[in-house]
Amino acid sequence: MKFARLILVNLLRNKRRTILTVLSVAVALFLFATLRSVVTALDAAGEVGSEARLITRSATGITFALPQSYYERLRAQEGVRGVSWANWFGGVYVDERNFFAQFAVDAETYLAMYPEMQMPEEQRQAFLAERTAALVGSGLMQRFGWSLGQDVTLQGTIFTGDWTFTIRAVYTPDDPSFGDQMFFFHYDYLYERTNRQIIPGWYVIQLADPAAAPEVSDRIDRMFQNSSNPTQTETERAFNTGFMTMWGNIGFLVRAVGTAVFFAILFVAANTMMMAARERIGENAILKTLGFQDGLLFALTLVEATVITVLGGLLGVFGAKALFRPGNPMNSFIPGFQVEWSTVALGVTIALLLGFVSGFVPAWQAKRLSVVQALRRVA
Repeated sequence: MKFARLILVNLLRNKRRTILTVLSVAVALFLFATLRSVVTALDAAGEVGSEARLITRSATGITFALPQSYYERLRAQEGVRGVSWANWFGGVYVDERNFFAQFAVDAETYLAMYPEMQMPEEQRQAFLAERTAALVGSGLMQRFGWSLGQDVTLQGTIFTGDWTFTIRAVYTPDDPSFGDQMFFFHYDYLYERTNRQIIPGWYVIQLADPAAAPEVSDRIDRMFQNSSNPTQTETERAFNTGFMTMWGNIGFLVRAVGTAVFFAILFVAANTMMMAARERIGENAILKTLGFQDGLLFALTLVEATVITVLGGLLGVFGAKALFRPGNPMNSFIPGFQVEWSTVALGVTIALLLGFVSGFVPAWQAKRLSVVQALRRVA
């Protein structure tokens, strides 16, 4: 009890310095938790996708479309159980900052391939029956406060004009990494309003046997190799992983920033504890004169440093955890983005390590302090 009281007195001796140090650690650990969550979310998103589905896109690039005539030729391939297609829409809802993924899909064949998108059967049928209907993720509904049956107008960028859709179905993914902030509507609606000028952006192929993926992929690409629109076919998981690598080496960036953050806050915390130890030289000498053991002074200084960094660490990582809850706006860019409990645990561990490292030297000095030299120095 006396030990805890001494710690509290030391922490409150210079309130401003203690508070600023705690906030510095909190900001650093908040940044660490956020950046690490980007990596974990990207890794998880790269693992999303079925090995039983292939993505066939233009070999020139993802932004180039493929002819509609490819549909029947793909369906005729041995080992192919179903084919669907989709297009990126790229509309704006109210403001450009309200970004979310929007896809025009061949609804009936597309939904049949994606059991991951779970919804009530009556909503599924309502979506399939109406040309201007929209299927919206539950996270997107929550984000904008939309309701079932509401009309939503998107301002086209690639396809100009105002496009009004009626929300007829809401899906909930069985895996958060799949994403719950996507917006789907009928390809036929896009096809008609563009005067039948639009063609599929990419094809999704359902395989009868996932083990046949390499063979079927190679056969499809060879079939279109000498055409005016050559293709690149890969499993959906490989496609997602490749798409994630377009972000660059995020893992290296996070490790570099995390290392820089660690040493920056280490210096801040160490400087705080060195200043505190310097101010208490005389007090520590008096405490030793009164019979306080070297080990107790060592523990007092070390625990004080650890309390400061752990308080800041808890504030930072739990602040990030509370801010980036499931369904937060970052899910529009990185599906499934949230602060995992493993990240919270790692952040608290780093805070503990920071406290130990920053407090060890001043604690050791307090332990080794000579009473005579300390009193002479104070005098």
